Amino acid sequence: MTANNILYIMYGVAILVMLIYYIRRRRKFLSAFFGVFSGLAALVLLNKFGGGLGIDLPLNLFNICGSAVLGIPFVALLIIVNIL
Repeated sequence: MTANNILYIMYGVAILVMLIYYIRRRRKFLSAFFGVFSGLAALVLLNKFGGGLGIDLPLNLFNICGSAVLGIPFVALLIIVNIL
C-alpha cells in the first residue's frame, strides 16, 4: 500500500465523519453551509495568495470537493501534505 492510497483512505474516513457530524447537528443546514463556505473560501484564498507563503494549492475537483465537505481542516491537511 502506497502513501497516496493511505492518504486517500484517511480523506474518505474524514469525509464520512464530517457527514455524520453534519447530520447530527441541531441546525444541519446552517452548520453545513458554514463548513462548506469556510472551506471553499480558505482554499480559494490560499490558491490566490498562497504563492507568497510558498504554498501552492491547485483548484482541482479533489481539493474543491474535499474542502466543501470537510471545511478548513481539509485545507489545513492539504497544507501539511504539501509541506511534507
